[in-house]
Amino acid sequence: MLVLVIGGSGSGKSEYAEERVLLAGDLPRYYVATMEPGGREANARIGRHRALRAGKGFETVECACGLERLRLPQRGAVLIEDLSNLAANEIWSAQGRGFVPELAELICEGVFRLEQEHELVVVVGNDIHRDCVQTTGELLRFAELLGGCHALLAARAHEVTEVVCGIALHVKAGGAVCKAPRVKGKGFPEDL
Repeated sequence: MLVLVIGGSGSGKSEYAEERVLLAGDLPRYYVATMEPGGREANARIGRHRALRAGKGFETVECACGLERLRLPQRGAVLIEDLSNLAANEIWSAQGRGFVPELAELICEGVFRLEQEHELVVVVGNDIHRDCVQTTGELLRFAELLGGCHALLAARAHEVTEVVCGIALHVKAGGAVCKAPRVKGKGFPEDL
């Protein structure tokens, strides 16, 4: 089963994704860490995420690039944290591929292979479109790449959840797109 969890910075998406893996039961748990350590901010974020999953039975596996080459020892539940770091590393890291045209597909191929090998794969995606204040050409290309990855993953995912202010909004569940409840008198066209 493939689950995509998206949200802005500080939305609570990581906590939700970890809880989603814990709900899978007593399976081996893998935390695929995609952030390359370096710098005070990156190290602080890594430390915060380690503290969040402490005592939850996750085995941490570092994978900054080349997700399609990752092999895990036994079938279990996989948490990939997070897609934006993985994509950025693929573009700008010395081990990455750069901005190749098929990069979204290559990144997602790694996720899809893991989905076939494991009971559950939860991917955390960062909704950078809301967080961006600077829009350079390179940043726009990155946002488009990340949006392309989100679209490919969402199309195949069994569940898609957006986390906003710590609230999980289910966009797709069991393979079906969730419809927002329609409340009469709340400004819908039929109320006019």
